[in-house]
Amino acid sequence: MNKQTPAAVITIDGPTASGKGTIASRVAQHLGWDVLDSGALYRLTALNALRAGLHAEDVEGVAKVARELDVAFPDGRILLEGDDVSAAIRQENVGNLASRIASYPQVREALLQRQRDFLRPPGLVADGRDMGTVIFPDAPLKIFLVAAVEARAERRYKQLREKGFSVKMTDLLEDILARDARDSNRASAPLVAAPDAITIDSSHLNIDQTVQAVLDLWSKTGGAK
Repeated sequence: MNKQTPAAVITIDGPTASGKGTIASRVAQHLGWDVLDSGALYRLTALNALRAGLHAEDVEGVAKVARELDVAFPDGRILLEGDDVSAAIRQENVGNLASRIASYPQVREALLQRQRDFLRPPGLVADGRDMGTVIFPDAPLKIFLVAAVEARAERRYKQLREKGFSVKMTDLLEDILARDARDSNRASAPLVAAPDAITIDSSHLNIDQTVQAVLDLWSKTGGAK
């Protein structure tokens, strides 16, 4: 648990399209806590960098964008400079750039304290790549959520189709494998399970079953109602 606040925190880390965001949101709703979609901050940085015409290799420029993000998360929406970009940040080109810039230490440092500031009483469910290893290393419950790449590609395919995006399954598989490699092999805060994290494989679990698995584990810590 964060030593500077009495608020509790559950971290849910894992590879892209493993369902972290959905599970984190449902768990937070059940507990009456806030939720942090850390990936959204990187996607917002990527979207604003694209809008500013920055090249992915412009590390300092992208880090400046991250430091100056004007974002808000009212009622489940994602606002960037007052515009609702909830759908725009889910586009594949934005996600791919987000994965690239997330490897930059300068960008991660720019967003570090902003992520920690989301922790307020009574608690927070934080999802991302390094929530349990870097952002909230003292969390009493750390989940590492995984799923087979085929299952993740199918979930992402359905998600994007429902949002009206035209996608190919083969392209999604390639993108997911590429992101897995980047996230796992980057020098700064690579995707890895914390030593005390509990791995949940959701390949054959539905959303309700996965949420219940997390809640059961939280109950075992003595923290659940």
